[in-house]
Amino acid sequence: MICFNCDYNEGCHPAVLEALARTNMEQTAGYGEDPHCGHAAELIRQACDAPKADVHFLVGGTQVNMVMIAAALRPHQSPVCADSGHINVHETGAVEASGHKVISVPGVDGKISAEQVRQVWRDHYESGNDEHMAQPKLVYISQPTEFGTLYSKKELEALRSACDECGFYLYADGARLGYGLAAKENDVTLPDLARNCDAFYIGGTKVGALFGEALVIVNDELKTDFRYVEKQRGAMLAKGRILGVQFETLFTGGLYEKMGRHAVELALRIRDACAEKGWSFIMDSPTNQQFPIVPNRVLAKLGEKYAYSPWMKLSDQETAVRFCTSWATTEENVNALIEDIKNA
Repeated sequence: MICFNCDYNEGCHPAVLEALARTNMEQTAGYGEDPHCGHAAELIRQACDAPKADVHFLVGGTQVNMVMIAAALRPHQSPVCADSGHINVHETGAVEASGHKVISVPGVDGKISAEQVRQVWRDHYESGNDEHMAQPKLVYISQPTEFGTLYSKKELEALRSACDECGFYLYADGARLGYGLAAKENDVTLPDLARNCDAFYIGGTKVGALFGEALVIVNDELKTDFRYVEKQRGAMLAKGRILGVQFETLFTGGLYEKMGRHAVELALRIRDACAEKGWSFIMDSPTNQQFPIVPNRVLAKLGEKYAYSPWMKLSDQETAVRFCTSWATTEENVNALIEDIKNA
């Protein structure tokens, strides 16, 4: 079976595995206080042009979202996100299990707008019952979104302005950030994220690492006592240097960017093949996730050879699916899929 169902089927980039093996017998301090984590954090601060940012390394995306939101909010406060947001749909209520109700609003192409943020503020504070409702305090976005779409720099700056007006934090989930940065249509850089977000994370699990995410905290208000919350939530890895070594490697020699470009280039070839076949898409994605609408009879045949993610049943004849590429996807496998799409 050839897998196009997600971007974390394989282990890690060979350079990461080699670095882990090379440093395996080193004796270092634990809990992220080792030289590798220190060096990786400095590389990330340089890449983000954020010399005063705090950088923390955690194991996975759900963990980062839950811990960061718990650290940012008081018990009565809530994050706001698009209805398709990962914290609202795909994290088994992790944020709500930590005591914070998620407030969702209808997303457009997986995104939330600045005007929607202002409307959430108005709905709460102009209701006359604000003390009886969870208080919105943080806006959660993903870059890219669950649909592979991207916030433009203009949209990001508009969200920043709206959050400033409303007194909200802006936090970005970057689980697939490497693939977003590589998209031709993208105009948001790491420094742009650092300038506009109070915190965001750089995904490693889906972009070449064995596991791990790098959380970048820019706003000083959110830095205080973060490690206390991280430890309390079971998110502080004793052998923290395993995370540091990986991000040290990813952010050396442009590896993170190269992996992103590789995945996106192959995904766009799949997109072109689907379009040439006459299939439409539920979303126009410029990143490594593509969402064609495929005849069910064709899916039955493709499913004998390829793994894909069923996304949305549209009728008895057609289903929207996701084909997902990664840093590890090979041209050989993409060529095989394209050929089978042509002959379907």
